[in-house]
Amino acid sequence: MPEQRARKYHQDRVAETLREEIGAMLEGELSDPRISFAHVSQVILNPGGKSAQVWVAVDGGNEAEEQTVQGLMAARGYIRHELLERTGKRRVPELTFHVDRSDRMKARIDELLGRSQKKRRNA
Repeated sequence: MPEQRARKYHQDRVAETLREEIGAMLEGELSDPRISFAHVSQVILNPGGKSAQVWVAVDGGNEAEEQTVQGLMAARGYIRHELLERTGKRRVPELTFHVDRSDRMKARIDELLGRSQKKRRNA
């Protein structure tokens, strides 16, 4: 049975609200030293709305990414509590944090494509 358009629209709005609010918390409210400079790139809400995957782009290397995710996982209770108060919802989904490496992958692909085009021009 296809998902109703209104339900999908609602899930997208909730995911966008979560992205904005968690992003605001990352900018200045979380004081854990493990959390380095990062921004929320995407929030994917599961169809039931009980859990959400939060994709975070972190500036720094692999160690900074791991430390940031560990800090966010440790602070997710606080984050959920703040989201509950800010959004006024009855329930806030369970949050899991993941590192978003798509920007680095895109840069690497662009670099490889540039190299191959350069080789073609020189050949």
